[in-house]
Amino acid sequence: MLRFLMDRHVCCFLLLVVGSLVAAPAFGQSPVPSGASVEQVVTGFQFTEGPIWTEDGALLFSDIPANTIYRWSGGDSAEVYRRPSGHSNGLAFSNQGHLLLAQHDGRVSRIASDETEQPLAASYDGKRLNSPNDLTVASNGNVYFTDPPYGVEEAQRELDFSGVYRLDGSGELTLLADDFARPNGLAFSPDESTLYVNDSRRGHIRAFDVTSDGRITNGREFAVLEGDAPGAPDGMVTDRSGRVYSTGPGGLWVFDADGTELARIAVPERATNLAWGGSDGQTLYITTANSIYRIRLDATGGN
Repeated sequence: MLRFLMDRHVCCFLLLVVGSLVAAPAFGQSPVPSGASVEQVVTGFQFTEGPIWTEDGALLFSDIPANTIYRWSGGDSAEVYRRPSGHSNGLAFSNQGHLLLAQHDGRVSRIASDETEQPLAASYDGKRLNSPNDLTVASNGNVYFTDPPYGVEEAQRELDFSGVYRLDGSGELTLLADDFARPNGLAFSPDESTLYVNDSRRGHIRAFDVTSDGRITNGREFAVLEGDAPGAPDGMVTDRSGRVYSTGPGGLWVFDADGTELARIAVPERATNLAWGGSDGQTLYITTANSIYRIRLDATGGN
């Protein structure tokens, strides 16, 4: 999500906290239990991103500068799952169960059953993609991804915009939006009628209506995430109740479906991305520069 060569120092910050939780004025129901705080589960990485929970009860995540995908299934260490990874960032599973990678090396790829890597998209209009960053999969199998230039040198850039794309089952790549400064994490509402997309540079989340043909329209500002603590709108998920969870200054920000801020969850390191996991889908796993954290919530993951 954010360029991995940026300052990765661990910052301590003060919010108006009780333990590690900051509650904003709630107009809806906060999913954060009283007194809850994040727990570090494994550490020692260079810059982690793109977490995803597997059916066999493990967490996969990218370490971008290490060019590695790790697998954590408990304990205080993680094992190498795939190396090299094409400097993968976001990870997702296709409807057929194949692992999909958004790769800073300039492509979106699928890992086939024989473990070979199959590029799915590497160019648009004959020009190299910038640095595919995050991706999400619709119920019909369409893959939506963002393409900022975080992982590409300026001299290698061929596209002069940062796009949001849809890749359909036939392999056709469609540009959905090109007016973002730095598009980043993205997630669907539970009914897939709304697509949320973070813009890290502008510090906000945008929402779009999803049309019957899978395009997006009616873009509008959903929420602004501002603050002096480290962090920006980066990774994002929703839950089954339609609430939106995004990284932001200080940790994670939680919004109701109407954009009302419900809570903030403080994280000791700059949060980069998040994913639902656990046997019941009620644990939120959080990637940061060097570590993985988790927190159990009164909510169930939606994507």
